[in-house]
Amino acid sequence: MLQATVTGHIGSLQIDASLVAHGGTLVLVGPNGAGKTTLLLMLLGARRPEAGRITLGETVLLDSTSGVDVPIEERRLGYVPQDYALFPHLTVLENVEFARSNEGQPRRARARQLVDEFGLGPLANRRTTELSGGEKQKVALARALAAEPRALLLDEPLAALDAATRRDVRSFLCDYLAKLDLPSVLVTHDPADALAFGARIGVMEGGRVIQSGTWEELRARPASPFVEQFVSSGAR
Repeated sequence: MLQATVTGHIGSLQIDASLVAHGGTLVLVGPNGAGKTTLLLMLLGARRPEAGRITLGETVLLDSTSGVDVPIEERRLGYVPQDYALFPHLTVLENVEFARSNEGQPRRARARQLVDEFGLGPLANRRTTELSGGEKQKVALARALAAEPRALLLDEPLAALDAATRRDVRSFLCDYLAKLDLPSVLVTHDPADALAFGARIGVMEGGRVIQSGTWEELRARPASPFVEQFVSSGAR
């Protein structure tokens, strides 16, 4: 279970947010500028909150009261940013291999296993500049998983894809995450993503998580006009 309560600033926006992600995916939605990406970066350790506490299972990743702040490379959180951040001069296999591997497990063997598992075997020696959007998304996820993370953070992983590719990759990713059963936080603006991934959905507005619950709970009692519009634009 990934739990966090953090406060901080990004420009004029005050972040004062709490969330809990159990095994499975917590979908985080909200309008532009709500602080969703900033919250992910605070969880990851790439942006330090002014105060707060973050735990992953029994491990304390951050506790501003006691001075604990585990470095980003030791938090064991897999991260897929919006632009995938792949290395264009490396091949698919080299990109996945770049991630830190488990102790005792050969780096290349783990990378090859994931490349094959994601159906990327025929593309293993291609540069990432030669890939489609859906293929790049799979490489980014495979790289995030290569270090055997204890939780996943995904920042709009499907946003750059066209509609048809998005449907296909959404289905693949939804099935894959369900098999992993890792605590995951997935940011999206798309109601279809929330319906597909979200056993629970958190709504962030103005730097705060103002509501969380199932799709049905949000639809029955929307906490804001944004929530009402968001759930009304989805379909069951």
